[in-house]
Amino acid sequence: MKATNRKAAAVLLALALSLQLALAGCSKTAAASAVEAALTTTVIDQQTAAGTDSATTATYSDRDLDASYAAATAVSIVCSGSTADISGSGAAVSDGVLTISAAGTYLLSGSFAGTVVVAAAETDKVQLVLNGLTVTSSDGPALWIASADKVFVTLAEGSVNSLTDTADYTLADGETEPNACVYSKSDLTFNGSGALTVTGNYDQGIHSKDDLKICGGTITVTAVGDGVKGKDCVAIADGTLTIDAGGDGIQSNNDEDAARGWVSVDGGSITITAGEDGIQAETALSVNAGTLDITAGGGSSSAAAKTSVPGFGAADAKTESSTASAKGLKAGTALTVSGGTIAVDAADDALHSNGALTIAGGSLTLASGDDGAHADGTLTVSGGSTLITQSYEGVEGAEIDVTGGSVQLTSSDDGFNAAADSGTPVINISGGTVLVNASGDGLDSNGSLYVSGGVVLVSGPSNAGNGALDYNNEASITGGIVIAAGSTGMAQNFGSASTQGSWLAATGDQAAGTTLTLVDDSGNVVLSWTPDKAYACAVLSAPSMTKGSSYTLLTGGTVSGADANGYAASGTLSGGTQVASATLSSLITSDVSGMGGMGGQMGGGRRG
Repeated sequence: MKATNRKAAAVLLALALSLQLALAGCSKTAAASAVEAALTTTVIDQQTAAGTDSATTATYSDRDLDASYAAATAVSIVCSGSTADISGSGAAVSDGVLTISAAGTYLLSGSFAGTVVVAAAETDKVQLVLNGLTVTSSDGPALWIASADKVFVTLAEGSVNSLTDTADYTLADGETEPNACVYSKSDLTFNGSGALTVTGNYDQGIHSKDDLKICGGTITVTAVGDGVKGKDCVAIADGTLTIDAGGDGIQSNNDEDAARGWVSVDGGSITITAGEDGIQAETALSVNAGTLDITAGGGSSSAAAKTSVPGFGAADAKTESSTASAKGLKAGTALTVSGGTIAVDAADDALHSNGALTIAGGSLTLASGDDGAHADGTLTVSGGSTLITQSYEGVEGAEIDVTGGSVQLTSSDDGFNAAADSGTPVINISGGTVLVNASGDGLDSNGSLYVSGGVVLVSGPSNAGNGALDYNNEASITGGIVIAAGSTGMAQNFGSASTQGSWLAATGDQAAGTTLTLVDDSGNVVLSWTPDKAYACAVLSAPSMTKGSSYTLLTGGTVSGADANGYAASGTLSGGTQVASATLSSLITSDVSGMGGMGGQMGGGRRG
């Protein structure tokens, strides 16, 4: 920014502060609004002149992470009622407005009935140390950052602080902001180890029009609207954050710059109860570390009941709700989970991306009234542990790639559903462990299904209108292990492009919890598993299954070495009843003639 512009900004600041004092006989809101009005044009011009930050990943400066301060040289502000005892320069109080107008460190304590305003030059960095401060506003924000380069709100060790606004704001005609208990037009960072309670009675709890970073403290936010919002970004490095919001829990909503509008969780402990989305990013959302516990839209139990039409897929049966979005983690372009411990209970999708979704690490426990994990684009699982305890459809994407990690899910319709409005959907499983308990199709692709590695165990469906495997184009197995048990009506086996043996065997009607074991002609256990639901047939494939070999299928009995899910690829079988036998005259052998191939479709209207 040119020096002349800085001088003009300083003049405007001085005029604004003078105007505030001159209006001391008027309402407090009029004084604070004068400050804001004088700064608005200048701040916008400064941002335009400086250009935009194109970073899309979180970075934390030393000062973001360092909550230290020099108490001896800080400006001491001891509040009492609508006034304050100020020791030092850079701050003034009048008619319930405490204004900080210069760079520096300010140590605030006591109880203040009014609004704390930061109206500093655009080059100034301001540190507000809250050391037992209570601010209760009678009109407008409790903390209003009108201008500064950056403001650090440091929560002093052992301190308990609170900021509360009112249910009604007096705003100029046509204005919708400020709209939060803590409202900032500058970059804002919270750090320290003390406690802060923010109560947003008007709309939002904390709202920064620029970057918002949380690097420490125990922060509790209650808001009738969104809880915590950073327009350009929200980055969380540490601290304990508890949010109860009528709208979104955490939101970044810049939709004018593709490099902004993102959220990054890099540590800390976050608990969110949100009426709408738990965490929503206009562009990218990443969870790299930390602990998250999110309830969105009342949780999965509050979702409207959905029913499926057997064999015709989700889109034919879902009734899309017109209510507000209530997803757990939602991203506009890309959602990535690479670490952390995440629990989500959402009325809508637990994980949702309008673009790509990647699970590369972390431990996830998800419950959803709709999809457990949904991507309009490619959904990739390469690591981590994902448990979907409840869902309508477990995993849904235009392309689903599983290369590692584990996915265990329960769904009232399809387990995996690959579908797209355009292009050819596909499911690729080349590694990892997939354990599906589906009342609809187990693995359902509107295009093709390829398995080249990993372990795939499918329980369900029990009704004849769905299949354990369901694909429209082709399916091949070239590696890995598959046991897919279900009904016979829509049963499908892998196709002729396979290079590994696969047997679709009729088992007769078997009750839920009946162990299924495949042995070779020497009696060695090749595969064994205990499906969760009743079944009448199963697709069985393992690398050792070759053309010309003979196999016997038994139900019941016990296999030594079976894991907690009842799965084993070796061991010794004790007991059991033979239900089928076969010699693989070709690699792909079927004892069941099903009517598979009527795959599901991706639900419409789901991008909200």
